[in-house]
Amino acid sequence: MPAEQPPWVLDARRAAGDRIRVRRLWLNMTQESLAYESSLDRSTIQRMEAGQEMKLSHLLLVAHALRVHVTDLLHG
Repeated sequence: MPAEQPPWVLDARRAAGDRIRVRRLWLNMTQESLAYESSLDRSTIQRMEAGQEMKLSHLLLVAHALRVHVTDLLHG
């Protein structure tokens, strides 16, 4: 069983998910279109926006599809 994450990690993941959602909506993209542009499943986009576990490779693909640097998603 994985170790429980400290609260600041959970908060940072939720904040990154919120930034992904805000940027996606600003670009008038659906989760489906972002999934297509980033070569990921819609369920992966949904989990990322919900602040669940995110792989670095997924963050990089999503940042590229959203036309931002990955640090913009991590730090706002």
